[in-house]
Amino acid sequence: MNWRNSLRAIPYKSIVSALLLIAVAGFLVFRWWQGPLLPSYKLSSMPLVQTVVATGRIVAVSRTEIGSEVAGVVLERLVQEGQQVAAGDLLLVLSADEITAQVRQAEAELAELVSSNRPQAAVDLANAEVALAQASRNVERRRELAAISAISDEEMEQAIQVQKQARNDLENARLKAKALSTGGVEEDLLRARIAALQAQLNKTQVRSKVSGTILTRNVEIGELVQPGQSLFTIALDGNTEIRVPLDERNLSSLEVEQQAVAIADAYPDKPFPVHISFIAPSIDPQRGTVEVRLAVDPIPEFLRQDMTVSVNIETDRRAKAVVVPNDALANVKKDNADVLLSRNGQVQRQQVRLGLRGLSASEVLSGLSAGDEILVDATASLADGARVRTVQQAAPFANTDADKITTANDKSQSVETVN
Repeated sequence: MNWRNSLRAIPYKSIVSALLLIAVAGFLVFRWWQGPLLPSYKLSSMPLVQTVVATGRIVAVSRTEIGSEVAGVVLERLVQEGQQVAAGDLLLVLSADEITAQVRQAEAELAELVSSNRPQAAVDLANAEVALAQASRNVERRRELAAISAISDEEMEQAIQVQKQARNDLENARLKAKALSTGGVEEDLLRARIAALQAQLNKTQVRSKVSGTILTRNVEIGELVQPGQSLFTIALDGNTEIRVPLDERNLSSLEVEQQAVAIADAYPDKPFPVHISFIAPSIDPQRGTVEVRLAVDPIPEFLRQDMTVSVNIETDRRAKAVVVPNDALANVKKDNADVLLSRNGQVQRQQVRLGLRGLSASEVLSGLSAGDEILVDATASLADGARVRTVQQAAPFANTDADKITTANDKSQSVETVN
């Protein structure tokens, strides 16, 4: 009975306190046995699309320089930068007083030829014919007189000379009349001269030879322009592309005809389709980039020359893929890496093979499955079989709308995969 009396002598509060201490100690020992509390990721399978995200500029494939073929002072300038023009539209008017005066002079000479010189040549031809006929009759009469020695030989020679001169005069009159006739040499020369002067006059009106957009204008009213001087630069319609310098590390994933989506910085709510049309055969050694050109078709009306544009080039796609945040990877060597797999409260170091690689996450091809749980810190000093407790956290690429991860680095761009 002494021990019962001893128990009764112990205060009730002391007993409760002792029991609590024992419970706490037991709980702490249990927690110690369970291991430390560490953050983890729960893996899932998701569709992935790999895209190269890049920044480039809108460029018209074909440009043309418009100049003047003649010198002159600018009287009118009819277009501004950014204006659309069609082939044949008037762009500029130059002074043309001297050429206009030459055209009028040539036209006056032609009118004189038709109204005066040509009729006069016909009259001269008729007179020459009459003169030759009269000289010929005179020679015949003199021959008859010379036969009966009625005139001297000198008089006979004089009559023959007059006949020869009349014949020469007639031939000259015929040649002149022919030259001045309708369609003759003189008329053709004057009309050719007028046409040449008119062509020069037309050149004082500078017109566009192509359809496109005025990019630059290099002249103002009152300036003197010279032949060959560039007055306007026009971007031709129908040939527009985006030129993008991509890091050469992306070259292996790029192919001609790959589809992409472009977004102009000025119109972020108006994406438009493009596709790769050209990959440069050489690398820029200074920047380590390769030039990629993307064709724009159809061309949105809001696009402007040299406009800044972001493009998302689709380079690969997975219907289902297991994606691992990169901070959960350790000992990454080429396509292999290690993760710390948490299974049944114990740690297991697992080697995995990687597929699509990125800045924040990577695709796992083998070694893990959807539903596996891995530790966030793959470099933690934990032996295989060590016990741990985990608290799951969201992957850095997860959001309410879509799962998004970056899969490659680029000096000035990024490569992403999106769900």
